[in-house]
Amino acid sequence: MLLKSDGLNTRGYASAHDFLAQFDTVLRGCVVTDLRMPSMDGIELIRELKAVGCLLPVIVITGHADVSRAVDAMKAGATDFIEKPYEAEQLLRAVRGCIEENDAAVDANAARTRVMRRLESLTGRERQVLDLIVGGASNKVIASTLAISPRTVEIYRANVMSKMRAESLSDLIRSTISAGAA
Repeated sequence: MLLKSDGLNTRGYASAHDFLAQFDTVLRGCVVTDLRMPSMDGIELIRELKAVGCLLPVIVITGHADVSRAVDAMKAGATDFIEKPYEAEQLLRAVRGCIEENDAAVDANAARTRVMRRLESLTGRERQVLDLIVGGASNKVIASTLAISPRTVEIYRANVMSKMRAESLSDLIRSTISAGAA
């Protein structure tokens, strides 16, 4: 009710298993879970979510906190750990922060996916040229390394820039590195 009163869309589930059975990887937002639940606790839920590649941040709430369990939750991937009783604003602040974090993670993942698709469109030789560009090699060094002419390097380089939709060399390098492809 607290989250709904703040204008947030919420869904409740009877158990962690029910949530996982209905979980959709395209969901955006965050998960608020209790540390202690029957059959699957909050830490196990976090691990299950991470195993399926879930990007949703998780807030763990508990009335029975101890330092070791809080550490376990954070190591498992919890974004926040809140002890009961808590102030309404504390939970709302945590949820709002997690929603913003999730939006950023989803956007970054989408950008990474776009770059990876573009990389897949490169020919083998274009990929070699890209790798050398990202490594800081000049056209002459690339030509020598690949045993091709500098003019051919320029053609491959132009193809790489076009296929990667890079507006500048720094844009090309930044997107390739940020996607983890370099």
